[in-house]
Amino acid sequence: MKTLKGPALFLAQFAGDEAPFNSWDGITKWAADCGYKGVQVPSWDSRFIDLEKAATSKDYCDELAGQARANGVEITELSTHLQGQLVAVHPAYDIAFDGFAAPTVRDNPKARQEWAVNQVKMGLTASKNLGLTKHGTFSGALAWPYVYPWPQRPAGLVDAAFDELAKRWLPILDHAEDCGVDVCYEIHPGEDLHDGVTFEMFLERVNNHARCNMLYDPSHYVLQCLDYIDNIDIYKDRIKMFHVKDAEFNPTGRQGVYGGYQSWVDRAGRFRSLGDGQVDFGAIFSKMAANNFDGWAVVEWECALKHPEDGAREGAQFVKDHIIRVTERAFDDFADGGTDDAANRKMLGLEA
Repeated sequence: MKTLKGPALFLAQFAGDEAPFNSWDGITKWAADCGYKGVQVPSWDSRFIDLEKAATSKDYCDELAGQARANGVEITELSTHLQGQLVAVHPAYDIAFDGFAAPTVRDNPKARQEWAVNQVKMGLTASKNLGLTKHGTFSGALAWPYVYPWPQRPAGLVDAAFDELAKRWLPILDHAEDCGVDVCYEIHPGEDLHDGVTFEMFLERVNNHARCNMLYDPSHYVLQCLDYIDNIDIYKDRIKMFHVKDAEFNPTGRQGVYGGYQSWVDRAGRFRSLGDGQVDFGAIFSKMAANNFDGWAVVEWECALKHPEDGAREGAQFVKDHIIRVTERAFDDFADGGTDDAANRKMLGLEA
């Protein structure tokens, strides 16, 4: 068994224009002060990292990591969630997602997709330069507008979408192999990889690529009414990253999973700060320990009610309280009879 590392904090939700949230030096000091030992870095935020420079300069990466360590935290992983989203965008979402891209490729889906692929590849190279072995991202989506089959989906529509998705990601996964870095797709509504079945559909099409893995976040499973504990056992060999995020689902006679187009505050399913939702983290951390997950427990704060700075500080302590320092011996070793093969056969009534 392995002991998880942590707590760490995903910085994306905390970036801002005011100190200490507007600089690498400031936010790493703040994260350490909150009780974190690591930070997960959004690669699209130039206040924290120059992605192109990180992909081309080992010295720059050493300086970035060195400053973080001097401030009390280490870099756990890089994230290209926003860029990964743009690897595959259905035309219905062109306008909504255009803001994720560089201004030079907006209003140009082909150029935007090429830019996104290059961004993810740079993120993987930068991960290598930082000495990291895991990388978080989104898969993007071509089939998501058709997630609910009304009108009836034409035969072959979903197959065509997943064939194309795999075609776009295979060169990136091969680059990940060259870098020695796992691509960890956050399984997330809005992505074509939004549950276990869709991950398996994709995995088959990328030939069970060794670098195709999962970022496990139970909050997205709670809102889908998916068994998030069983999921750990099913995909334990592919779960390589872990977002610790809470959620609650309280359906009523008026709304359920789809939320009735309401704001997050008024939805039946909503994300909550750690400890304020319904996720059974005791069971999750136990499963992770039993299944030899030795990665980072990374807090991703999202809550419709609580102030983010309160959520961050509470989250650090919450993870500390849940990480299981695994035992190196069995609890009943004191009763070991010191038997051998001959004694075992004798206990079974067998001839020596």
